[in-house]
Amino acid sequence: MDIQHFRVKLFATPDSHPRLGDAIPVFHRWIQENRVPEMAIDVADYEHVPEGPGVILVCHEAIYGLDEGKGRLGLVYNRRAVLDGSVEDRLRQAVNAAESAAAILEEEPEFAGRLRFDRNAWEVAVNDRALAPNTPATWDALTPTLRQVFDSIVGAGRYSLTPARDPRELFTATVALA
Repeated sequence: MDIQHFRVKLFATPDSHPRLGDAIPVFHRWIQENRVPEMAIDVADYEHVPEGPGVILVCHEAIYGLDEGKGRLGLVYNRRAVLDGSVEDRLRQAVNAAESAAAILEEEPEFAGRLRFDRNAWEVAVNDRALAPNTPATWDALTPTLRQVFDSIVGAGRYSLTPARDPRELFTATVALA
């Protein structure tokens, strides 16, 4: 499987209570200051959508968002453009991009002390239903890649992998420290 479009979400800690709208000036500042490696283009506000995408930073190569999907606040990195390298390299890039953006966001004055991300769990999805449907076969095919990447990030045997069971959802795995 030649997966290109990984989505990684880091969940906010339960004690985090930011105003989503505060991400609008933050993301505009990121555009002006080139705070992300991608070519940042625009900011979109979807706060009005219940359990939706929240506020997103649209880049040519990816989308960053402070979202409330599935009722859980978190930072999402969604790769949109083709990236060279192996599937493992692409997944590692997406995880690193999410981690880096989360660290920057936590330090922004608008969120300092009000937003923290849980570094004990990640949600990894493939945004390509045709190439990676949410089936046991896809799980079997991608589990070695997930393990290879997260073994190098947190250490072998230090986490669990849990698949999303609903075949209507994107292929999604939750990675949680044990």
